[in-house]
Amino acid sequence: MFPERPPSRWSRLGLTLSLYRDKVIRFRPNARLYLLFAAVNGAAFGIFRLLFNFYVLSLGYDEALLGRLLTTTSLVALLSALPAGYVSDRLGRKPAFLLSSVAATGSVLGIVLWRDATGFYAMNVVMGLAQSLSGVSFGPFLMENSGEEERTYLFSFASGTGMIATFAGNWLGGQLPTWLGQEIGPTGASSSAYAFSLLVVAALLALAIVPLLLLRRREFRERTGREVSPFAYTRRHPVLLGKLVGPMFITSLGAGLLMPFMNVFFRHVHGSADSTIGTLFATGSLAMAIGLLLAPPLADRFGKIQIVVLSQAFSVPFLALLGFAPWFWVSAFAYLVRLALMNMANPVYQAFVMEHVEEESRATVASLVSMSWSFGWAFSPTVSGWLQVSYGFNPVFLGTIGSYIFAIYLYWRFFWSTPENNRVGQSALEKV
Repeated sequence: MFPERPPSRWSRLGLTLSLYRDKVIRFRPNARLYLLFAAVNGAAFGIFRLLFNFYVLSLGYDEALLGRLLTTTSLVALLSALPAGYVSDRLGRKPAFLLSSVAATGSVLGIVLWRDATGFYAMNVVMGLAQSLSGVSFGPFLMENSGEEERTYLFSFASGTGMIATFAGNWLGGQLPTWLGQEIGPTGASSSAYAFSLLVVAALLALAIVPLLLLRRREFRERTGREVSPFAYTRRHPVLLGKLVGPMFITSLGAGLLMPFMNVFFRHVHGSADSTIGTLFATGSLAMAIGLLLAPPLADRFGKIQIVVLSQAFSVPFLALLGFAPWFWVSAFAYLVRLALMNMANPVYQAFVMEHVEEESRATVASLVSMSWSFGWAFSPTVSGWLQVSYGFNPVFLGTIGSYIFAIYLYWRFFWSTPENNRVGQSALEKV
């Protein structure tokens, strides 16, 4: 008999695509509506995150104020995470998403209409509340509207959809100030052109509310009496919670130093134009989306935590290249690769976290995870703004690299290094 030939590369690719299609077909109607919301919302925030920094700087403010504004948004998101989780539980996911979207739309309009520092601070507070409410509702909503077989794919697909939309938003954001500047008279870099561009953002955010209105609210379950406060949950599962939250907290400290200022980095260090930065950010969002869509089959094959550790570890050399390469094209290439690798496992880890806690505690844990992620973004931008003004970007990159390496070690140590650590979540659940 002839020996059986191993499947070809194209056959394996076809099987993977077929598997992916089967998982996507399983998405429920609410999940599909959320994906539509994520697409429009992602495009809006793709424009906003590219242009907000430039808008503030175009009005004559400096990077120090910009860092404080970004800190304000994240600090509010941090402080409001636990109340937001309570609100999400009591109102339901649909009202929570609607309230968040309305607040975000109003925040962007306020930023355009109220141009002094007080107005910026006030609107960033509103934006922080909106982000917190949306962030703590995301994981529980997807858990409630997915089955075990397609869950990891839905988490990644939702993030990937948002990234593809952000790709479009980044590209559009890079062009809007020039286009609108030509229409209204001033140059594309003027504050008026940026302001009109942010009005486009507000319109898109308002449009994103439509699919949320079509969501079917989940039937309220009868209360079981098992709902616990965040403090009670922390007392019951301190080890599990520390291991789930700790690495994200360390990562957030480094991410908050650098990520909000990437557009400023490319403008100041490499002298890039808005359109160039917009195209780069758009391509980066596309690269991230590809990574997010590849993550589920890789997690199926190698394991969730293995993908988290390996993808983030491989991203660190590219982060160093991004920060210290003297040529724009090398820095830009490293930026794209780093984005795809560092972020591809985020939804996989979110699903991992949600699977390791009982249903009654998911909103609580989502709130605590959101707090851990917001902490670094709340305080690090202020430190980063001061570092940039005083010393440039080199210490910013060194701080980010150091925090990422430590966080990757914690992921490996807590969940991969020994079989006992891999079973920590299951052991905690068995004690409930």
